[in-house]
This record gives sequence, structure tokens and C-alpha cells, in this order.
Amino acid sequence: MVNLVAAQKPMMHGLMKMAGVKPYIVEIEPGTVMNFWVPLETLKKPKKGERPEPPAKPNKPVVVLVHGFASEGIVTWQFQIGALTKKYSVYVPDLLFFGDSITDKTDRSPTFQAECLVTGLRKLGVERCIVVGFSYGGMVAFKMAELYPDLVQALVVSGSIIAMTDSLSETTLQGLGFSSSSELLLPTSVKGLKALLSVAAHKKLWFPDRLHKDFLEVMFTNRKERGELLEGLVISNKDATVPNFPQRIHLLWGENDQIFNLELAQNMKGQLGEKASFQGIKKAGHLVHLERPCVYNRCLKADPCFFACR
Repeated sequence: MVNLVAAQKPMMHGLMKMAGVKPYIVEIEPGTVMNFWVPLETLKKPKKGERPEPPAKPNKPVVVLVHGFASEGIVTWQFQIGALTKKYSVYVPDLLFFGDSITDKTDRSPTFQAECLVTGLRKLGVERCIVVGFSYGGMVAFKMAELYPDLVQALVVSGSIIAMTDSLSETTLQGLGFSSSSELLLPTSVKGLKALLSVAAHKKLWFPDRLHKDFLEVMFTNRKERGELLEGLVISNKDATVPNFPQRIHLLWGENDQIFNLELAQNMKGQLGEKASFQGIKKAGHLVHLERPCVYNRCLKADPCFFACR
């Protein structure tokens, strides 16, 4: 039987090409490769018999969109890419163990994801960028901004935190009624996927069970490694610190986010200091960029972080 989600992939890829991005594999180091959706204008079609040239440097301000844990880059940001490509060079990576990105290294920390992502961007000719991170991708984005302030010009974060401490992880999971991060974020059944969507979205989403089954089969691959990523995410409370970020940081939130609520976001804004700002979007949950994409896109394009980089 045809997997309906897998069958839509060629159409999604075609739409992304129309929006102005195309996949490109970058070798980060031997044993580690990352897939990036890169601006079409940076890729030259090779002449017959010649090897493809490396991508050219971007000719517009760069925006990097970093996805969350439930799906790969273009699925997460499908409504944002086309809205940004006219004025920005948009790069959409697939983090390690998502899409076609893979490593034989054993490091599963957000720091390693950030290091690989930055290496890939630099190999693609990116020298400065705005990073937009959602959920798990937000934690990777925070790490990028901390470690590479020369690269990360500004940061926009949705539904995320600086780092996942053991106490915050326990409190969040208890509040949602889950026993572990894997139970929440790596569902193995239609019931589990429905439970994840029910806490991630503000409005109840209805899909036939067939579509849920197909989504589970296509989007939740590399389960062992992704489980290890979740384990590598949690740090001890005593190791938690708030870096002194030099960048402007904007927190763009769904006001009905059940996973990382408004109070947590406001507290984080206070911890980040004067360079941090906050904006809430009504009638939206954790999946704010998918639930209210037009509002989200308007907020992005009006963001001082974006104007400062144009």
C-alpha cells in the first residue's frame, strides 16, 4: 500500500524548488554529512562531463531555519521558506538523524549539532546570518549563538529554552502527563502521535488514522539515535548557566503553548537581559509557525532582528 506521506515528498520538493531552495549534501567531516536546503542562485548547473562547483556565497542577508524534533527542515518550515526567499538567502538544514543528515560519531549533544551546522554553513559560504530556531532547533540555535557570535548576527526563537535542565524536563513532562521525553516526542502508535499533536497544537487537529500511520513510518526514523539525542539534551541543574549573548534575541511564541508556556518564556526574557524581546501570537500553541503561518511570517519580517541585517 502506498504511504501517503511519502508520496507527497516529490510534490513538496517541487514546491520548495519553486520557492527558491534545493537540497545539497555537505560533508562536515569523514563519517558526518548534513543535508541543507540552499538558495537556488548559489548553485550552478555543471556543464556536461564536469564536476559540480561548490555553492557560491549568498548575495542577500542569510536566514537559517532550524527545525524541531518531530520532523525535518522543509516540513517544519514549509510556510516560511517562500515568504522569506525574496529578500533573504534562506538555508534550511536537516539536523543529524533527520532527513539525509547522519553521523558515525557518538556525541548526541546540542553542542555537537551546533558545531556541525556551523561547519556546514561556512562550507556553503555563509559568513553572517540570522538564525530562527523552533523547539529542539531553538536549543541548537542558542548554542550556535553562544559559541559562534561572529557567525550568528541575531536570533529568533519559538517554543524553546536555552537548555533543558533535569528539573525542567521532569516538571514539563509531569504537567503534560508523560513519563519520558521519548514517550512524548517519539510516539510508536497512532494514539501516541495523537497525544503529541494534542499538546503541540492549540486547536484540535483531525487526520484519518491512515495518515497518522504513514506519518509515523516516514517522519520517525532513526529512533535509537533520536532517543539518544533526547538523553543528550538534559543537563544537571548545577551545570545550567545563562550565557551573556551579544546578539539581539527575539522570542516569538504561541500564547497557548502547552509545552513551554508563556510564563517560562517571560522568565527567559528576563534572564536574557535588555537585548531580548518577546512577542506572543494569539490562538496558537507550540506549533505556532504551522498553526498561524501568515501571522508568524509577518512577525518575522517586521522583527528588528531582520531589519538590522538587511
